[in-house]
Order: sequence, then C-alpha cells, then structure tokens
Amino acid sequence: MINPTEVNSLIRLLDDPDAEIFGHVHQKLLSYGAEAIEYLESAWEQAFDPIQQERIANLVHEIQFGTVKNDLQLWYQGGAFDLLQGILIVNRYQYPDLDEQKVINQIEAIKRDIWLQMNNEGSPVEQIKLMNHVFYSIHGFSGNTSNHRDPQNSYINQVLESKKGNQISLAIIYSIIAQKLDIPVYGVNLPQHFILAYMDESRESDFEGGILFYINAFNKGFIFGRRDVDMFLKQLNLKFDRQFYEPCSNTDIIKRVIRNLISAYEHAGASEKVDELQELLNILDPLTP
Repeated sequence: MINPTEVNSLIRLLDDPDAEIFGHVHQKLLSYGAEAIEYLESAWEQAFDPIQQERIANLVHEIQFGTVKNDLQLWYQGGAFDLLQGILIVNRYQYPDLDEQKVINQIEAIKRDIWLQMNNEGSPVEQIKLMNHVFYSIHGFSGNTSNHRDPQNSYINQVLESKKGNQISLAIIYSIIAQKLDIPVYGVNLPQHFILAYMDESRESDFEGGILFYINAFNKGFIFGRRDVDMFLKQLNLKFDRQFYEPCSNTDIIKRVIRNLISAYEHAGASEKVDELQELLNILDPLTP
C-alpha cells in the first residue's frame, strides 16, 4: 500500500524548476505504478499551473503505457492463446480507463443472437450464412470504406460502438464469436488484406487440405475459394507462400493490428504514438531491430 500523504507531497513537487528534484520526484512517483494514478488525476483536476498539469498528464500516460507493455509481454510469454485478451491489451493503449466487461458483454450478445438461430445440423456454408445474417444484417457491421485510415478502426471498443472497422478488426470480432460457437474460423495473414479460413477440423494435420473455404469479413462475410487467393496474389506479383493461405497465430494478428495503428498515426503525424506502438511491436517481434 502506498502512503497518500507521501504521494501528495511528491505530486506537489512536480512543478519544481530544479531538474534534478523533478527527475527524482518523477522516478519515485513512477515507481508506485498504477496505484498512484487516482492521486495524480485528483491533483491534475486541482492544479492551476499548466506546467504541473502537463507533467501530471505525462506521468499518468507513462504509468499506463508501462502497464500496457507489461500486460502485452505477459500475454505473449503465456502463449498468446486468448485473442480477445490480446486485442483488449492493444485497446488499453488508447483507452486505459475503458470498462472492458462492456466489450465482452457486447461480443457475448452477438454470439447469443447467432446461437439462438443456429441449427447444429447446418453445413459449414449454412453456418456462415447464418452468422453473416446476424452479424451484418441484424447487428449492422460493415467495412469502414470512407475513412479507412482512421486509427479508431483498430480499437475494438470503437468498432463495436460504431459497427464500422477495417479488415482485421472485423475479422477479429467475427472469428472470436465463431470460435465461441465452436465454428472453426481462423485469421489468415494475406498481404494487403486480412481474411478468414473455415477449417475442416477432421483434417487438422494438414492445414492446406483442411481449409474448406475463405471468408471476407470486410465484405459482409463473402465466401470464396483458394483460386481467388491465387488470383489476388498474382495481381500483387507475389509468389506462392503457404502463410498466405493458412491460419496465422494470435501473435501475428496482434502484430498486424499494431502495424495498422503505426501506419494510421504516421499518416496523422503523431510521431510519439508511432514510437510507443513500435515499442509494443518489438515486444511481439523481439528479432526486429
């Protein structure tokens, strides 16, 4: 437990003009971690000095960003099994105070609506057509074609609220719901486009032979085959590579989300965010310089 009197005394020293004192106070408050945030936010509301306000705001962000880095590291080292947990950690970068249970409840509500209409006897294509009907027609999800570069397309809470997202955010929500319903749909890291594969789990040993068809979550769950992927790669002048056809790892999915965010913030000229997101990417890609 931290001592409130001590924390508040340190916060009052944040506007000290002496760089050495400020540096010491800054490090000490940083060492308290998330526990110090409520005291810092309360002091920010009462502060009249813009320098002190700015220093408090920066410190809160630094503590929260440290938590995101730590959470992402633990998720990655723990095997990155839970895709929803991974995308919520990325979400915390921009929305640290978000009630994440709300996101989980929204996903559960869509899942329940699909489950209520589901007939277990249905073929894979029928299952997906039913999913598409509930996800796109009833819940109203669609690809954000008018503002594709908006970073909000990559934050799951915003996509669930606006019902608009980019290829990967819609595919993430779609596949999380499908897997919760025991429908074997997984992400495929296709260049310039993120798609989903419906797996024949009885032929799990060979991914290539085990894919029944592909799904385009950005285009209302459009179903297509391997030949369409061949044609797409041909248009991009890319040679055959198994990874363009087969499910990728949750780590690869989250790396792609972070790369999308880096690109969006580069376009917006937000260089500090670009640098921080690069730090997050390096956690998942330790070999990248």
